[in-house]
Amino acid sequence: MATVAIPSAKWSWEIPYPTHRGSGRTSDSLDADLQLVERCLAGQEVAWEDLVRMHTRRVYSICYRFTNSDSEAQDLTQDVFLRVFKNLKSFRAGEGLFIVWLTRLTRNLLIDHYRRTRMDRATESIEDQTSALEENTATMARTEGMLAGREASELLQAGLQKLSPELRETVILRDLEELEYREIAQVLNVPEGTVKSRLNRGRAELARVLRRQKIQI
Repeated sequence: MATVAIPSAKWSWEIPYPTHRGSGRTSDSLDADLQLVERCLAGQEVAWEDLVRMHTRRVYSICYRFTNSDSEAQDLTQDVFLRVFKNLKSFRAGEGLFIVWLTRLTRNLLIDHYRRTRMDRATESIEDQTSALEENTATMARTEGMLAGREASELLQAGLQKLSPELRETVILRDLEELEYREIAQVLNVPEGTVKSRLNRGRAELARVLRRQKIQI
């Protein structure tokens, strides 16, 4: 991957095997995002490092859940933060949360990646498939309580890959990343009703996949 002229930051790669619930997103953390963005725009390199450190795991988790590839997820995560660095000035605090802006940017990059690498995939576009994401993740979380941690996560990750990109995306954003319905709607640029419909379909499809693997839901 080509070297990019952005401030250095420490990257922490770890394949996401969730062990607990709860996003921990508080008003304090949201305020911290806004303060970091302001400091980044003011040219403070340490603020950029803090911003990357704070959000790398979330971005990497989304990329990994979608691609099921550690190396692709690492490359895509770096691409995401390159885009963040180039486009941070376009973020408007009064128009939404930074985490929504970042997730939308990540999703758009995944769409571009999907289009570039879909040679042997279904011809339908990722926009018509993204509902599957959120529904997969919810069933995954319920199943994890009945299986040994890492084994459960591996089975659930495999199940996620059997969903269409549309459903997989929705399940990941809701059940793994724990975004609110309105936030997911903003990321996907669809009505909240569409988000809920995709989530229901994704969860149901993931449950069928796991049952075929003889996992009791």
